[in-house]
Amino acid sequence: MTAALEHTMNRLFARLVDDAGLFPPTSLPMGDALARHRADAEADAPVLTHRFLCPLSRVPDLRRHDPAPIRLGLIVDTSETPDLDGLTVELVEVRPPAEALVPAPRRPDLLVPWLPEGARLFVEVPPHSPPLAVGPGVGLKVRCGGLAPEAFPSTHELGSFIRHCVSAGIPFKATAGLHHAVRHFDPSLGVYRHGFLNLVMAVCAAVEARDPVPVLDMCEPADLVRLARATSESVATRARELLVSYGSCSTTTPLADLAELGLVTGTARAKEHT
Repeated sequence: MTAALEHTMNRLFARLVDDAGLFPPTSLPMGDALARHRADAEADAPVLTHRFLCPLSRVPDLRRHDPAPIRLGLIVDTSETPDLDGLTVELVEVRPPAEALVPAPRRPDLLVPWLPEGARLFVEVPPHSPPLAVGPGVGLKVRCGGLAPEAFPSTHELGSFIRHCVSAGIPFKATAGLHHAVRHFDPSLGVYRHGFLNLVMAVCAAVEARDPVPVLDMCEPADLVRLARATSESVATRARELLVSYGSCSTTTPLADLAELGLVTGTARAKEHT
């Protein structure tokens, strides 16, 4: 890999993966999830954001297990006002009721009145929802899968969401279902799972004013690798300004997949905490 190509790959994949070890299907206990997170922090793999995603309702549990400073992304799952004193909160993700979606994103204080200073707010919307305008500093969040077939958006729905975010300049996060780099069929659910590499390259396609849907549909790893290697540094930079990160319950699989495809150097840790 040439120095220029490696630089572009770093632009595409650096700080891409948030640690969602508390969430299904991994659902690690808090102590195990934090132990894994600390090991990742020591290894300092550049593909990981080293940001720990935690439901708001579990902040007290987090404090009991690990009072030391930790970079957090909070998932709002309770109406309780949290005590965040001493915690470093970088992201807050909220899933408002449908009737609140149209006016509320322009007023972040209506959705999260306790939003910590400096934290970025991301509002989860269904990928098939009409285009949504948001206020300055507010991003969107899209769910790419789940525990049931109906939780997986089609490539056309996900492509429309990507086009909207790119055309409107709205940063976004992704979550759920992105277990491997490349789109593949899951016989246990009877659906195709979206690949996180497909997602990254689809955003690049939209930045270049191309249709992201054919990229989301790709199931051949070599085709996606060729696209990644042909991406310019400027496109990679803009794509990652828009695609902030995605949450993964595994922090080794993304590293292993990208290394196997030859898109990053180095290998993941050999074993997850279970």
